[in-house]
Amino acid sequence: MAAVTAAPPARSGGASSSKTESYVDTKRREDVRQANIQAARAVADAVRTSLGPKGMDKMIASASGEVIITNDGATILNKMEVLQPAAKMLVELSRSQDAAAGDGTTTVVVLAGAFLAACQSLLSRGIHPTTISDAIHKSCAKAVDILQSMSVPLELSDRESLVKSAATSLNSKVVSQYSSLLAPLAVDSVLSVVDPARPDLVDLRDIKIVKKLGGTVDDTELVKGLVFDKKVSHSAGGPGRVENAKIAVIQFQISPPKTDIEQSIVVSDYTQMDRILKEERNYILGIIKKIKATGCNVLLIQKSILRDAVTDLSLHYLAKAKILVIKDVERDDIEFVTKTLNCLPIANVEHFREEKLGFADCVEEVSVGDGKIVKITGIKEMGKTTTVLVRGSNQLMIDEAERSLHDALCVVRCLVNKKFLIAGGGAPEIELSRQLGAWSKELRGMESYCVKEFAESLEVIPYTLAENAGLNPVVIVTELRNRHAQGEINAGINVRKGQITNILEENVVQPLLVSTSAVTLATECVRMILKIDDIVTVR
Repeated sequence: MAAVTAAPPARSGGASSSKTESYVDTKRREDVRQANIQAARAVADAVRTSLGPKGMDKMIASASGEVIITNDGATILNKMEVLQPAAKMLVELSRSQDAAAGDGTTTVVVLAGAFLAACQSLLSRGIHPTTISDAIHKSCAKAVDILQSMSVPLELSDRESLVKSAATSLNSKVVSQYSSLLAPLAVDSVLSVVDPARPDLVDLRDIKIVKKLGGTVDDTELVKGLVFDKKVSHSAGGPGRVENAKIAVIQFQISPPKTDIEQSIVVSDYTQMDRILKEERNYILGIIKKIKATGCNVLLIQKSILRDAVTDLSLHYLAKAKILVIKDVERDDIEFVTKTLNCLPIANVEHFREEKLGFADCVEEVSVGDGKIVKITGIKEMGKTTTVLVRGSNQLMIDEAERSLHDALCVVRCLVNKKFLIAGGGAPEIELSRQLGAWSKELRGMESYCVKEFAESLEVIPYTLAENAGLNPVVIVTELRNRHAQGEINAGINVRKGQITNILEENVVQPLLVSTSAVTLATECVRMILKIDDIVTVR
């Protein structure tokens, strides 16, 4: 409320005394705060309908005509063009949840929206923002303790539980009907890249996802080895399959050298032209002889910007030497390829030695859908990497399958980092709400009010889950509260049956890290928005 004190009539002396200037206008600060909260809540409401297994999908159409169909909170918010600074903070929030846990990106935004609504009602009662902020901070710390006390420890050898949590993450996605295939695939791929020496560090860059149009998501497979979404360079009739392969990754070009600057060499004499062609041929042959001398029979050639990596002439000689060629390997993939093959990239033909090669049982070109891919399998002393070949009937489906798979991989990574599981289906949120509500009664003064509001706002998750599943949210949430008051801490909403059951028995589980990071990140963001009382624009 604006604090207004009536000023006494000014003295006849003209200049009024400093005592009369006690009118303070706090209206602007409140307007800014309200505007920020309104904008951030609007963003939260936009993604709220896509929460949970029965959530709706969003179709995002960009100006360039690109279309994305998804219900992944982080993807939706990333693509939304948000201009209001406070609303941008919610977009950043979902991004940081994606980085920290990989899943729960919608949950974290919906929670932040609910906390802001609670703050709005507290502010309207005249409670100071700092008081609210401190109370929220305390509640958050308490909430994390409650979540930890609810969690169930897990062993990495318990593959079934890992698969369950990955399946729970996939069930809320567009590709939920394929969760029985994708969940074990995600678990196996993460477990195959875990380094026994440092088991708590999983780098998802060691899992490469290759997308190929054609077939259905059912045809997605885990490949122990390497997959290139390219054809073998056949132009000169080279081999399409090589067994007992010796593979070299080269970063130099097998083509005649060019001048550095744009120069033109004028040749007027035929004998001179013949000499140039002969020199080119000898130059290429010299390189290929050195390559062949080491016994190498598969070449992976890095994409070159300056000049052609291979010419028709060099491909012809390579085919004669029975060397299989895969050209235009992306620069970014070189590190992954060399780690997998356990070989070294070769930057100059002078350094071409046998010890720098990788060895594999088989390199072959396989027809997939309407295109071809190259598979390298049976790699000797293979690095800790793995490749997933994702298939789908259209590009939208493949992209969504990739995003969903990424979320599932992140969930398994969370469990590897922090080996605790927690029930899903709105159970932890209702339990938090109940325990924080009870705790607020032990507190005094304004703090008690704030904690109580914070506790009630946590019910937004089960409420939204029920609403999105077409159930009566009020009935469901009341029944949930009742069950939790009777001590059933794992009672949650079973969306499939449309009733309340023990969610742990229904195999709806998620990593503890997803829940704790959602609560802490949401409170952090809300406290930040609360503390802002003015927006200053700078040119």
